[in-house]
Amino acid sequence: MFLKKANKVNFSYSLITDQFYSYLYVKINNMKKGLIIGGILFLALIIFMMYRSTYNTAITLQENVNEKWGDVGATYQRRADLVPQLVATVKGAAANERGILTQVTEARAGIVNAKTPEDMELMGKKINTAINLAFEAYPQIRSTQNFSDLQTQLEGTENRIAVARKNYNEAVREYNSHIRGFFNGMVLNKETFPKKEPFKESAGSENAPKVEF
Repeated sequence: MFLKKANKVNFSYSLITDQFYSYLYVKINNMKKGLIIGGILFLALIIFMMYRSTYNTAITLQENVNEKWGDVGATYQRRADLVPQLVATVKGAAANERGILTQVTEARAGIVNAKTPEDMELMGKKINTAINLAFEAYPQIRSTQNFSDLQTQLEGTENRIAVARKNYNEAVREYNSHIRGFFNGMVLNKETFPKKEPFKESAGSENAPKVEF
């Protein structure tokens, strides 16, 4: 009788122990699964936050590049605006005047539609050519009262162009460095954030384009 009771107690204890370990095993497995899922969600959150920060920064830098590009265009337009003022200081041959102003008009339209620094440079050269033509066609410009003021404005415009180009190149460098980073280059859409081309330095580019006074 005593053995039967002892065996019964041992069986009950063993059953309880087995149930406890089974319960504990299930709980541990559930905790592991929870930790894995939690870790995955946490990692996904970190990646999302990194992507959002990368994307927002790229947008800010891209807008800065666009703003600096607009400043470059504005300074080139200012240079173009000086040509009609030069021509207006004298009374000259209508044919020469028409040809000069037509060239300026074409250059102004080209500045508005310019997409690259090369396009902008080409229009800038066309404006300088028109300025030189104005001086050749109207040598009496040099003796007019407004000539000195216009010459000063032209020189000031060249300085503004140099500063605008420099600021644009700095903005492009910062933008390109951001979009080409290891993580950024993988997650950013290259069509949305294409690489920007800066103004290229050439021999004598530190000097203003030559305009014959």
